[in-house]
Amino acid sequence: MTKLFTPSPYQKFSLCLASLLALAVAPDSLRADTVNTEEWQIEADKVTRFEHPKSIIAEGHVVLTKMRKLPPKPATSGQGTTEWTTLLEESPAEVSKKVVTQEIAQETTPRYVTEMTIQADWIAYDVEQNHIKAKGNVAVKSNTDQLLANEGVVDLTHETGTFKEATILRDTLDLHLEGKTIKKTGFNTYQIEDGWVVTCKVEKDVAPPWSFASKDTKITQGGYAVLKHATFRIKDVPVLYTPWIMLPVGNQRHTGLLFPEISNSDQNGFGLNLPLFVNISDSTDITLYPEYLANRGFMPGFEYRYILGSQKKGTIMASYLHDDLSDPSETDYWEDTGYTHTNQDRYWVRGKADHDFDNDVVTRVDLDIVSDRDYLTEFNAGITGFTQSNDRFFDMYGRGFQNKTDDQRKNSMKLLKSWNGMSLEGNLLAINDVRTDTTSPTPLWKLPSLDFTGSQSMGETTLTFDWDTNYVNYYREDGVGGHRFDIYPRLSMPIPLGPYLESRADAGLRDTFYKVETYGDGTWSQSDTPNRFLGDFHTEVGTTLLRNFDTAMGETTGIGHNFRPFVAYDYLSETDQEDLPDFDSVDRIEDTNAITYGMDNFFNLFANREGNETERDYGYLKIQQSYDLRSASSDRPLTPVNIKLGWTPLTNFNVIYKTDIDVYGEGVTFYGLESYYINSRGDYLNFDYRYNREDTIHQLNVSARAQLLDTIFAKYAIEHSLSESRVIEQNISLLYQPACWSVELRSQYTPGDHNLMLIFNLANIGSPLGLGL
Repeated sequence: MTKLFTPSPYQKFSLCLASLLALAVAPDSLRADTVNTEEWQIEADKVTRFEHPKSIIAEGHVVLTKMRKLPPKPATSGQGTTEWTTLLEESPAEVSKKVVTQEIAQETTPRYVTEMTIQADWIAYDVEQNHIKAKGNVAVKSNTDQLLANEGVVDLTHETGTFKEATILRDTLDLHLEGKTIKKTGFNTYQIEDGWVVTCKVEKDVAPPWSFASKDTKITQGGYAVLKHATFRIKDVPVLYTPWIMLPVGNQRHTGLLFPEISNSDQNGFGLNLPLFVNISDSTDITLYPEYLANRGFMPGFEYRYILGSQKKGTIMASYLHDDLSDPSETDYWEDTGYTHTNQDRYWVRGKADHDFDNDVVTRVDLDIVSDRDYLTEFNAGITGFTQSNDRFFDMYGRGFQNKTDDQRKNSMKLLKSWNGMSLEGNLLAINDVRTDTTSPTPLWKLPSLDFTGSQSMGETTLTFDWDTNYVNYYREDGVGGHRFDIYPRLSMPIPLGPYLESRADAGLRDTFYKVETYGDGTWSQSDTPNRFLGDFHTEVGTTLLRNFDTAMGETTGIGHNFRPFVAYDYLSETDQEDLPDFDSVDRIEDTNAITYGMDNFFNLFANREGNETERDYGYLKIQQSYDLRSASSDRPLTPVNIKLGWTPLTNFNVIYKTDIDVYGEGVTFYGLESYYINSRGDYLNFDYRYNREDTIHQLNVSARAQLLDTIFAKYAIEHSLSESRVIEQNISLLYQPACWSVELRSQYTPGDHNLMLIFNLANIGSPLGLGL
């Protein structure tokens, strides 16, 4: 095999290869191993040079490899300065000239890295025209992209070329660009004739699951593919035509249209949402949601995002609708739905922001403003609806919004500073009041609240000093507000009762001061400066027993049991609190004098998997009850027995059961059953069943996803109120998801409305899609 070398930078491919071939000119047939250069290497079965015309022919397994020379490593003497050398302002000892000379000599050996290869069965170079012709299995490969063709002609002077039956493979997005003819019109720009575009991997000679076919396609430096007279195809069958379309083919975000969302519902009628993504910068963007609802009108919306770091980010969304259906004349709408709002101007503004500063200061902002209490229930579906908005914010910030039926929406800004076992938190809280009855008193705002908490050890002793100090300025438009200052210090310490008993006791004093104020139509007949003083005491004694049981069940080698019985005593002094304003739970603290006893059981599984010993949680059982020592509870001193059971038979399956059982003949007063299962292919089942006699709650929630066939999935979710004998919400989805694309048909039912949505998605089209119709 013969070899020929010539230098070339990557962007100056033509000049480099021209230099290579010019250097390679010799009087007669030339063998490649007679010329060496630093950057290019040519390997072929045969290399021949001709004088008339001046040209070079490479035949058989031709491989051109671009080699970029790396800069030499800086010479080092092997002896540097130390911190003491610097501090003492000393100079390092002189290095032997002989040693330095040896190191320089070693660094003269050149270092190279491969940047690109060109392969073909046959290559001809015209020296005078500065052209290259390549035939048979032509492949131009870089670190990320490949160009494959049957044959091609390259103009080295202008860095252009034409390739027949060619394909461009771009690793980013698994992009395929194919055409009968691909012309390279400049640096990273192409024109494709009779070609198609798809962003997923396909086997050779197999029709792609979806593609865009076009008579004329241009690839721009901005990272777009502009197609004229294009058809969208499924398995090479045309299903949609557009005279112009723009697709993102780079790995950068770009401005453009996203895929539309199509819906139809009993109340909204036909709906179309055509989102427009606007890339402002690498860290900020905005998405516009121009949505049209046939029965309601135009509903514009937007979403603005910025991300400066993992904990420096923010998002704000807003939607607005002048609702034609909420006109008072639409009597059927009110009768069918039972909604109570009277406004036609309807909106929802929501947002969150996280910003962590370098000095352990953390900020959290939450925004949730809605026009009426019915809005979030009515507009629950869709990309701008409550469910998807809540899920999107939860995934991004780890917290979502209140339940869509809550009629006092919280808006807050928190600032937290922590250091050395202490923390200081400031909070501003405003309430968006959408209650049906907005009479006095109106919701309380915190303007502001301050919490200072901490825990410190008391010198060399076993005592621990904890404190919780809180100040709140409560404001409301109508009603009683004011200032509250709450101080709650506590001391705690372990009690040495022996090597087999665990015991601890803590005692605290709580003093709460008020400065009561009235706002609007509020009245207050008690003292403006009431005060409350409380004392509390808690102690607990328990022991822990451990036992491991050997088993032989498959990979399971043993079961561990952790058993902890305990007895606790709680005391909280009794005081009159009727002269205090009632802002929140701090203002009404019930006195306590009770003994609590119970037992906690924890179970672990030990297993041997391929020689590795593992341990995981298997389950728990907790049982406890209290005996009330207060005289007011002497007739029924025993509280209900509280039982909590958790079971994890598999790592991806768990069951939790909770219940309260009354011991005076009233039976079960509360119970809840939760279960969650998910398998390796993504099928899941969630089950949540709750009953609470005191709060009149009896509800069943179920959600599931199952893969019916290789490419067909079904999803189902329901919220059913058993106490009211009605379905609160029900969602059914059927998803068809072959390689690289999916279409979902989703049906959503709520009382008074049925919404049907069609959602289409192309895999790997993460950037917007531009459509011109």
